[in-house]
Amino acid sequence: MTKRGWVLFVAMSFIWGIPYLLIRVAVRQLEPAMVVFGRTSIAATVLLVLAHRNNAIVPALRRWRPVLAFAIIEMAIPWILLAIAEQHLASGLAGLIIATVPIVGAIAAFSLGDQSALRRVRVLGIFVGFAGVAFLVGNDLRGDSAPPLWSIAMVLIVCVCYGTAPFIIERKLAGVPSFGVIGVSLGAVALLYAPIAGVSAASNHPTLQSVLAVIALALVCTGLAFVVFFKLLDEIGPARAPLITFANPVVAVALGAVLLDESVTSATLVGFVLVMTGCWLATRPSSNAVSLGSVPVVASSL
Repeated sequence: MTKRGWVLFVAMSFIWGIPYLLIRVAVRQLEPAMVVFGRTSIAATVLLVLAHRNNAIVPALRRWRPVLAFAIIEMAIPWILLAIAEQHLASGLAGLIIATVPIVGAIAAFSLGDQSALRRVRVLGIFVGFAGVAFLVGNDLRGDSAPPLWSIAMVLIVCVCYGTAPFIIERKLAGVPSFGVIGVSLGAVALLYAPIAGVSAASNHPTLQSVLAVIALALVCTGLAFVVFFKLLDEIGPARAPLITFANPVVAVALGAVLLDESVTSATLVGFVLVMTGCWLATRPSSNAVSLGSVPVVASSL
């Protein structure tokens, strides 16, 4: 990997490791719908400008049906569920659970016809990864301060969305400029949540901290993230890009511990090792081709 590749890799590992912290901070004062609307509307402004400069909006609008499907599965559903879940869930735990997205991607690839996606070593990885999630969740659900079970379920639904949405890009939007797809998707989701956010605005009393968290979430973790990620793909290719999945949860757990005083126990470390080992095994490329299981890195960090 070149020096530029390493810089982009480290940048993406950090950028897509901090959304969970920012969401956790934002939902302390803002309704989840307001967080999603703020994130998408600000990010859409940035991405649509870039898309316009690259003549990418019209090609995306011509394929509006799959673009809208991508927007709903990749952004509209998971972002609201994640915001609701993090009202009760530690940001580090959310980041660790979402680290299993590549495992979901491997299962989705198999269901779409990639027979190599579930070779024996990958099946082992799926079991190890989900065992790690079960270990983390089981440990976190103990005690009086345990998060509600439905918040864990919401994050697992987010994993399913993140793990499957990129296949819409691969199968239905191949050749459509990425900036156009992302910019139009963000704009569509912002329009969808505008009336919901408007209704809930009266009950919101945001602090400067929560407002800054939403702005950072939009500009850094969404707008800038996609720009950097596309450059990373060009630099190191889709086969190696999924490796950022292994760094994101480290950042999420570390930031949660340092800035939000979230506990990092021996159980957290054991669960982390199991999840990361499972992801590595479940996404190992076959000897003769890059599996579709590597595709979901596009979505695993949002």
